[in-house]
Amino acid sequence: MASSHESDESDNPPSPPKKNVYKDPDDGRQRFLLELEFVQCLANPTYINYLAQNRYFEDEAFIGYLKYLQYWQRPEYIKFIMYPHCLFFLELLQNPNFRNAMAHPANKELAHRQQFYFWKNYRNNRLKHILPRPLPEPSAAPPISAPVPPPPVPPTTLAAAPPGAVPSPAASALSPMQYAIPSGSALPKSDPRNSGVDRRKRKKDG
Repeated sequence: MASSHESDESDNPPSPPKKNVYKDPDDGRQRFLLELEFVQCLANPTYINYLAQNRYFEDEAFIGYLKYLQYWQRPEYIKFIMYPHCLFFLELLQNPNFRNAMAHPANKELAHRQQFYFWKNYRNNRLKHILPRPLPEPSAAPPISAPVPPPPVPPTTLAAAPPGAVPSPAASALSPMQYAIPSGSALPKSDPRNSGVDRRKRKKDG
């Protein structure tokens, strides 16, 4: 009986003890926020320069952490990113040459200046390729003006002149004789030379 029991134990070796797997008490919410905040800090070239000068990029564990953070480029996580430049710099930080270059202040200023120009001109440059260009307008021909008719000639009371004759400007004016009193009118004609003689005769007769 003892031998049979020993053979059963040899056939089934004891299982190794289970490892305690760490589980976040808040289901990873705190870890999510911390990693999101750190990734977005990488959008600042001054912060990257700070990490380089304090030799964070010489730590292999920190380099592995930067590789791990690339999961933020996936669609289900990228929607939480408010500063997209952080993902651009996160990709550049995978290159050791870039990590070493960012330790110099001149390179930090260059990266910061190029980032500013990108923010300043990106929208206008993008609209140039998105918006359709308007077609050139055809040059309109000047409108043709209709000929102006000559002014009408006013009617005159003069007799018709023979063909080829040029009327004189004085002919259209009325002659002084037209204003004379016609003959046979009842208006008396007074002569200033005879008015004084008539008065003297009247005095003598009276």
